[in-house]
Amino acid sequence: MAGIHITDIEAAINFWRERSPSPEGMALGSELRALAQVYALMVYFRESEADESSMPGPAREAWLAWFQSTPDTPCIAICSTSQGDDTCKGCGRSFDEVQHWTVMSPSEKRVVWRRITQEASAWRFNRYRERAR
Repeated sequence: MAGIHITDIEAAINFWRERSPSPEGMALGSELRALAQVYALMVYFRESEADESSMPGPAREAWLAWFQSTPDTPCIAICSTSQGDDTCKGCGRSFDEVQHWTVMSPSEKRVVWRRITQEASAWRFNRYRERAR
């Protein structure tokens, strides 16, 4: 099972900070508290990924709520895997990733998103950036 990268935990924390800010600036909402505990343990143990299956329920639910706010697929409707390429020039996913996207878990999808974003070689990151919006 794929791990949830610390940058995704940070993004989820920021999502919840915007969504439900503390009125007095001192107390964290339940979603933030759950994610902050996971984040703190990751930092303390110098881990870059949290195991999706062992993440506490409230933290996992808060992370999944953030995940639902992200784009579902990196596809920009220019699929070169259908033309025989092993890696899509449009989105950067491999043929297998394109074929199995609908059955991948949220954390598996985020692993792919992280990789293609770091590589930034797919057309969605340069030539056809406007399609990715």
